[in-house]
Amino acid sequence: MIENFLGSTADVGYNRPMLQTARPKEKPGIAGPPHERYFDAFGWMLLARTFEEKLASLYRGGRITGGVYVGKGQEAVSVACGIFLRKGDVFAPLIRDQAGRSAFGEPLVDVARTYLGSRQGPMRGRDGNIHRGRPREGQLAMISHLGAMISVVVGSLMAKRWRGEKGFIGLTTIGEGGMQTGSTHEGLNIAAVEQVPLVVVATNNHFAYSTPNEREFACQALVDRALGYGFEGYEVDGTDLAACLDVIGSAVKRARAGRPPQLVVASILRLAGHGEHDDFSYVTEDIRKQPFARDCLQLAERFITENKLVDAETLRAWRDQAAQEVEQAFSTAQKEPVPEGTEEDWCAISTRVLCDQAE
Repeated sequence: MIENFLGSTADVGYNRPMLQTARPKEKPGIAGPPHERYFDAFGWMLLARTFEEKLASLYRGGRITGGVYVGKGQEAVSVACGIFLRKGDVFAPLIRDQAGRSAFGEPLVDVARTYLGSRQGPMRGRDGNIHRGRPREGQLAMISHLGAMISVVVGSLMAKRWRGEKGFIGLTTIGEGGMQTGSTHEGLNIAAVEQVPLVVVATNNHFAYSTPNEREFACQALVDRALGYGFEGYEVDGTDLAACLDVIGSAVKRARAGRPPQLVVASILRLAGHGEHDDFSYVTEDIRKQPFARDCLQLAERFITENKLVDAETLRAWRDQAAQEVEQAFSTAQKEPVPEGTEEDWCAISTRVLCDQAE
């Protein structure tokens, strides 16, 4: 993607108190990007937005079967979830985490293959487009029941610990609606009890589908729950790319260093409906004017432009590069065959021999 020519590492922020709202660091002047991964992250955000705009167009044209759920407005949070992870880590993204998936290493062509049902995709054209994953490479396939992935990641981390592995962490995402499920509470509890190196990034979209915050939870702020579970908790403005990189990146470092499990709550407004089938009409104009409703991609581009970090020609080149990558991914996937029911092995388990029949 966009070359990262900056080599320093982020401030871990170990001395921050629990349950604080993270704020951008004061800077005397802008001589460069506010975070060493800023340009990398902006590139992945731009790629995800371009890709999902193409997805929505194909869906409206009847070219995609099933649903299309985009992460418009959530890309800054998502990219910060994937960009700091390493080989050996466990990542369990949800449906709006294309930016994070790409930053973690998911090939864009595999995403196009899954949406178009290609036999060459990671799911071999068998499954819904949002359930893709590569477990051997650390990216778990999503379970639709929200909150369920927390326990799955905790189990994966415990297994790694029992195998004697070192230096790994796990990260999963959840929305504020999913935070209210029993699976989430169970997963957070066992993570803290077992002290696994886990980061949970909760995105408060202010609407769980069409249900507003006041009908979802009664506490003043979701991050207040961190203390009760035994997590360290932080808040962040999900529209601010630099803040997301700082706060989520610091949470990853704290988890990797052996600190308690981490909960980061990001405040945004998703700038599209629950899915492409949803017209988003339940969101009022007053809500759309709130600071958390700003477009993180536009804000990042404006910051780059106003501070003259790159020129207009470079920005155009980045946009053109993203468009070319998207078109190439879909062009490749469209030429590949779909599954043939008479030729495929549709076995749902890894072996046709059950364990009680094995010799």
